[in-house]
Amino acid sequence: MLWDFDGPICRLFAGHRAERVAADLVEWLARQGLRGLLTESERATLDPQVVLRAVGRRHPGSDLVAELEERLTREEERAAASALPTAYADPLIRTWTALGARLAVTTNNSPRATRAYLDSRGLADCFTPHLYGRTRDLHHLKPDPHCLHRALHATGTAPAAALMIGDSPTDLDAAREAGVPFLGYARTEGQEKHLRAAGATHVVRSLEPVLRLLRGGPPVR
Repeated sequence: MLWDFDGPICRLFAGHRAERVAADLVEWLARQGLRGLLTESERATLDPQVVLRAVGRRHPGSDLVAELEERLTREEERAAASALPTAYADPLIRTWTALGARLAVTTNNSPRATRAYLDSRGLADCFTPHLYGRTRDLHHLKPDPHCLHRALHATGTAPAAALMIGDSPTDLDAAREAGVPFLGYARTEGQEKHLRAAGATHVVRSLEPVLRLLRGGPPVR
């Protein structure tokens, strides 16, 4: 079982807002005299990953990228303290573990933030050591399937025998490239439409029916 982190497991920026983090990264770049690295739309983004990716494309492997990635990691660690658990995710994770499934996190977020959140929920043992997240090699971020390949190799799992749960088209693209079946999780109707437009054929608005099936209950219609 390959889990994306922010979305299927929790809402990472429920309390520590992503748009504030993005603005702070843009402001930090401006203080370094690097405001011109970003386009107008990138400077206005609500997603801190957009800022990081933009700098990574223009200065791959640089000390600047390393510093910006570390700043984002620290912000994600702060966010983990106020993250909101996704409904039914905790019991679903524990149930799959009890049934003998091997679980891994495959995320574009920092593995440090992922571990901090899982530790706070008592879930780290369900995944450890299989936490595969962002590194300073930003070209490995999804939709590149690098983190999925790492998880499959480490757990000795054939792609067709795995399942990825993700909430974005980049998750879907990475799963496709890795040959892994995909289950979309959409918290909102808009997210569901976005996933289906990208080609996802199996999308749930709640993890409850998945948990019910694992526990042997009747499927929700």
